[in-house]
Amino acid sequence: MLLISTSFITFTLVWITPGDPVQIALGPRAAPEAVERIRDEMGLNDNVAAGYSRYIWGVAHGDLGESFARRGRSVREIIAKRIPVSAQLGLAALIISVGLGIPLGVFAALKQGTGWDTVAVSGSLLGQSIPVFLTAPAVLIIFALKFKLLPTHGFDGFFSTSIILPALVLGIPGIAILTRLTRASTLEVLGEDYVRTARAKGLAEIVVTTRHVLRNALIPIITTLGFSLAGLISGSFIVERFFGIPGVGLLIIESLFARDFPIILAFTLIGTTLFVLVNLLVDLAYPFLDPRIRLQGGYNAG
Repeated sequence: MLLISTSFITFTLVWITPGDPVQIALGPRAAPEAVERIRDEMGLNDNVAAGYSRYIWGVAHGDLGESFARRGRSVREIIAKRIPVSAQLGLAALIISVGLGIPLGVFAALKQGTGWDTVAVSGSLLGQSIPVFLTAPAVLIIFALKFKLLPTHGFDGFFSTSIILPALVLGIPGIAILTRLTRASTLEVLGEDYVRTARAKGLAEIVVTTRHVLRNALIPIITTLGFSLAGLISGSFIVERFFGIPGVGLLIIESLFARDFPIILAFTLIGTTLFVLVNLLVDLAYPFLDPRIRLQGGYNAG
């Protein structure tokens, strides 16, 4: 139901949006007869209901349509080359965010009230407030132009050095968000009775932190990570533009300006589907993180 509603709303919006994709593709000097003929071939002269019915029928049979701006090329062919690039970039950025954000958040919570806590909180606020269009040129100047440690542009795969700088730029805001979220969640768990009981039993601090504190503090963090996973393929137009990465973000912006409706609709459907699937996985993961949820569910079911 969510997919149908989202696809219909998106289809209606792009259908009534000002601007003729045929006119944009052919140019202002195109003959009106040619424009009208191509519009008929594309079905752009149909009403919204007829156009949407035809589109959904095609999607149900695995056909995402043909690109308006790239005549003769299917939408599936176009996005099949772009999605893996943005997905790899998003995964690398997520690894950086999780690998640094969660440990920093736990460390700041355990050092609450100290100078280390202040540094961690201030750093997270700074990292979250600096926009990407400032971070990207900064890391390019430092790591690529001044010290010549990393390439300035291009994309050669997940395990290449060309992914480091764009992944770092995308990951910095995630580090800041996860640091603050993990710190707040950890502080809340540290005040629970079972944590004090575990320490009173003489358990090592590392055992208390990993087994009792972090496991229970992860529940709100997993929810945030779920949204991040759903957005892995969305890419970032600014980052992809700065580093010359042929990903999804750049394609979406180009499609918006060209009124390439089939590509816009395809990404809307893909993004909504991923959002639904990831949220389902997050809900399934909750009982494994907190057994009380599983017990409560069993009790209610009984």
